[in-house]
Amino acid sequence: MDRSEDRKTKRQKRHDFTDDMEEKEKHAIVLTRKEAAEELLGQVVHSEEEAYKLYCDYSHRVGFSVRKGKQSYFLGTKNIRTKDYYCSKEGIKYDEPVTDVNFNRPDTRTNCKAMIRYRVDEKGEWTVVRFVPEHNHELAKPGERHLLKSARSLAKHGMDSAVNNACADPFQVAFPTEALEEATDGMLENALVASRECYNQPDAQGVQFLEAGDIQSLLSYFKRRANEEGLFYWDTQVDQEGRVTNFFWRDSKNRNDFDCFGDVVLFDTSYNINQYGVVCAPFVGVNHHWQNVVFGCAFLLDQSKASYTWLFKTFLSSMGGKGPRTIFTDYNEAMAEGIEETLPETRHCFCHWLIQKSVQTHIPELSTCHSFLNAFSRCVQGCHSEVEFEEAWAALYRETHIQENPWFSSMYKHRHKWCMALNQDAFDGGINSLQWSENYTNMMNGISDESTCLTKFVFSFEKLLRGLRRNEFEEDFKCSQTAPVRAIKHSAMLKHASEVYTHKVYKIFEAEYLDGCGASSCEETSCGNTMYRYELTMHGRGSRVWIVLLDTSNMEVTCNCKKFETTGILCSHTLKAFSMQNIDSIPDRYILKRWTKDARRRIYKLCQEERVMQQMEGTEAEQAYRNRAMQYAHNLVTKSQELEESRKIFWDTLESGEKALDIFFEMRSLSVQQPLRDKDGNKIDRRKKNYRQESISKKLKQPAVATSTSAITDLVTQPVENQFYPPQDAAAVTNPAAIGLFYQAFQTTTAPTNQIYIPPNMQPMTLCASQEM
Repeated sequence: MDRSEDRKTKRQKRHDFTDDMEEKEKHAIVLTRKEAAEELLGQVVHSEEEAYKLYCDYSHRVGFSVRKGKQSYFLGTKNIRTKDYYCSKEGIKYDEPVTDVNFNRPDTRTNCKAMIRYRVDEKGEWTVVRFVPEHNHELAKPGERHLLKSARSLAKHGMDSAVNNACADPFQVAFPTEALEEATDGMLENALVASRECYNQPDAQGVQFLEAGDIQSLLSYFKRRANEEGLFYWDTQVDQEGRVTNFFWRDSKNRNDFDCFGDVVLFDTSYNINQYGVVCAPFVGVNHHWQNVVFGCAFLLDQSKASYTWLFKTFLSSMGGKGPRTIFTDYNEAMAEGIEETLPETRHCFCHWLIQKSVQTHIPELSTCHSFLNAFSRCVQGCHSEVEFEEAWAALYRETHIQENPWFSSMYKHRHKWCMALNQDAFDGGINSLQWSENYTNMMNGISDESTCLTKFVFSFEKLLRGLRRNEFEEDFKCSQTAPVRAIKHSAMLKHASEVYTHKVYKIFEAEYLDGCGASSCEETSCGNTMYRYELTMHGRGSRVWIVLLDTSNMEVTCNCKKFETTGILCSHTLKAFSMQNIDSIPDRYILKRWTKDARRRIYKLCQEERVMQQMEGTEAEQAYRNRAMQYAHNLVTKSQELEESRKIFWDTLESGEKALDIFFEMRSLSVQQPLRDKDGNKIDRRKKNYRQESISKKLKQPAVATSTSAITDLVTQPVENQFYPPQDAAAVTNPAAIGLFYQAFQTTTAPTNQIYIPPNMQPMTLCASQEM
């Protein structure tokens, strides 16, 4: 009974949400400046509260927040005479000492001039007498307007229904997955109590299989998701007896995330989620805010080479055949073989913190020995050359006497996949950093439970994804509406970095800049006209020398620390060299788009994709085209769905595209249906054509005869292809006096030479040139 009431409550919430969205659309109108001025100028309200709400209502439809401004009073009274309301970005932030409190407080002011002014008469009527609609900053998108400060303030006090609708959090409302969860609830309960003995018997190798009911509920959920969401992708692997062993799924947003941030992927198999030993294996990456982003997830019951090969092939297929630049995993022989077979162009590395985590499993007697852990960590991340690594590894062997441990021996055999000194050119995007590893661990710990059935886990995983996407959404809004506080306010380099990078990445860049310019010693050596060599030592960090080579002719720079190659952010040594050469902006080639505010504003490289598809054959090329086109269309649908005007633009574009295709195929059909001429007829046509061209060419070679200005009647505009007008018809074809450029008129009948006018500076048209070879 309680469950039935709960379902009714959920259905009512979704019904209320639909009504709210329809009401929200009525108020989500995009106004032009002229329409806005006509709407507000002269409007009359009857209280200060109504005046504030009127401007807030307009501001939330447009996409900015409101701040109360100056006011004047009637002489000798406290009664308001005029009242101003500003865009919240009005004015400029005055210089103030940087403290711990305000150091990370972003700057919101851009000196925006948008405002409204009310005048109050003796009757208490507030009339709009001035309105400035122009803004000098980016406005909030429809889906971001619930984050505007004034919208949250009014909604909190329930002052305006339109504002309440405008500031509804899209991540708090009922999502499709909740509806599907409700729909599969009863089926899940019935399925779990039925046929438990079907798949839960261990096979000869000791592997347990999943309960039939659990599998059926998960398959039903995936099917419903695929019906609801066109780009939802899922697949399963079965064994020789037809039993399901492995699952993979991803939604449309996962695919879009991979297109933007799929250059580096972490594949983690360290989480068991139920009593059958099923492994949850997510594909995770790093977005432009240095946050976790998920590309897909798998359930693995069988961790053999065949399973990993199937999984990586499925993942690659779901992403349109595009693999990551680098993939990080734990050490696993079967997994490494699967990656080598399916992702030959992807760099495979072992994740540093996953390796150190594996020490607890493979060398438990030393997992609490701090001296060993520190020495092992130095081998992983603290060495900067192969010689230095070999010395550190030999010292570790001597101190711990673990030469006989097979896992440790295997790790040395594959040292080129995890030692920082040996794979400095492998891009990791920060995945190997301790800070990111802590964020990832915290993300997964909340949903791993050995008693959880698969379908319930998927629901929890979907909830986790919504939380991650909400965090990114809020950071995007913060970056678009505020600017980070710069440690050196008038530094041109830091100003440029704050404009292109997200706040998080800017802080990383700023730390490198300050470290290089303020905590290093530099010796410059000229190697030619535009080539410079710098040798740098960092204060308080030993005598290690870092070498930077800079070519100012093409702004190409290299540093032997390889930080840019691994993280995509310039190192402190390079920034010091830029400072020495008075370079005050980041060269374009060293700004990775994945770290910028516009990381998601990808341009579809259709020409490049066409070249890739040309290398495919038949059905494979058609499928690649359909997948890419569907993804592009899905993104446009998502972008346009908020407003009625944007939806109309989208539909109009589709209709015009359909008409253009219809015309194209109609013309193509007509050209194909034209009767084919016989071979002799084609020869005759070619002879006639050559004869006409030779005749025209001979006439053109005759010397031009000077004529009077009346001969301008012999000029006509550019004729239709293969159509020539005699001089006597030129006047009927065009009006020469109305144009400034004329083309030569050619005859199809015999005429005196003085009727052919050729200006001295005009060359014969290519159309009439001799075709003789």
